[in-house]
Amino acid sequence: MTSFQNNTDWQALTDSIKQWGIDLGLDAVGITDTDLSLAEQQLNAWLSSENHGEMAYMAQHGSKRSRPAELLPGTISVISVRLDYLPEPQQLSEQVLQNPQQAFVSRYTLGRDYHKVLRKRLQRLADRISKEICGGNYRVFVDSAPVLEKPLAQKAGLGWIGKHTNLIAKEAGSWFFLGEIYTDLPLIPDNPAKDHCGTCQACIDICPTQAIVAPYRLDARRCISYLTIELKGAIPEVYRTAMGNRIFGCDDCQQVCPWNRFAQLTDEGDFQARHQLDNTSLIQLFSWSEAEFLERTAGSAIRRLGHERWLRNIAVALGNAPGSSPVIEALERHRDHPSALVREHVNWALAQQRDKTSTHQR
Repeated sequence: MTSFQNNTDWQALTDSIKQWGIDLGLDAVGITDTDLSLAEQQLNAWLSSENHGEMAYMAQHGSKRSRPAELLPGTISVISVRLDYLPEPQQLSEQVLQNPQQAFVSRYTLGRDYHKVLRKRLQRLADRISKEICGGNYRVFVDSAPVLEKPLAQKAGLGWIGKHTNLIAKEAGSWFFLGEIYTDLPLIPDNPAKDHCGTCQACIDICPTQAIVAPYRLDARRCISYLTIELKGAIPEVYRTAMGNRIFGCDDCQQVCPWNRFAQLTDEGDFQARHQLDNTSLIQLFSWSEAEFLERTAGSAIRRLGHERWLRNIAVALGNAPGSSPVIEALERHRDHPSALVREHVNWALAQQRDKTSTHQR
């Protein structure tokens, strides 16, 4: 066991940490320092524009989000990691998206909650480091605290923040999760990744609600992922038609990104689809009782949505589906739902369906 002393070969330890991470099933490991001054300026400007909508947590915790040492005193290095999650070829998810009677669920939520999967591997990596070197503090994060994970990952060389504000890796596209270990070990930082978006703006052009209001700037209030997951109340009518059949999240900007031709399918069993959420009809999902919803989303990131907003989202998608009697009948069964939120979206969907069926009859 090596001591945390001046004679420690920090380059060798840094190299070993990267290899240990790969050995533990992570797909990439990088190291960065804690200087996020530029990212802090960008975050503050974004918050000042109120582009975060109801995500009040983005404005909380003062500067702890952009100053790691304030979140974990003594932190001078961040180990940033990538874990790929794409469970199926993109063509399959695109087929679901193009079928308005099917439910589209963002591919990162098809399987087990990624927080648990990635956190366990990161903790194993932290434990491995602590076995090798005496002293040192470590804290693992997987989207669980005020952490600027994408700027940290870019500084650690894992990829660059694309125009859609997701991280992109030249060799892996963007279908991956990020996690971090904060530590007081003086590890050797990697070179930051360079931007390779060039003149491409495919993600900007494809966005259904035009939420990417400028290159590298997302107005979350317009984003379907925000509308279907973060928003607590009614979905603004102006965005409902554009939601199509997307009931949890949206992957359009990733599906169209040319760098994702290099994305690799995951071999992680926990990320494979459960309960056929990769290819299920809207009507079938709309019939789930609250007990069925809780049972079938156990261990899934979808569960945080709750049954009420689950029905809200599906009601909108059913309103966007082709006019049909089965869809109308499914909506009618929820017309007297105890939740005013559900009733409001069901009534909107019924109005859309009746417009379609009456137009078809004429």
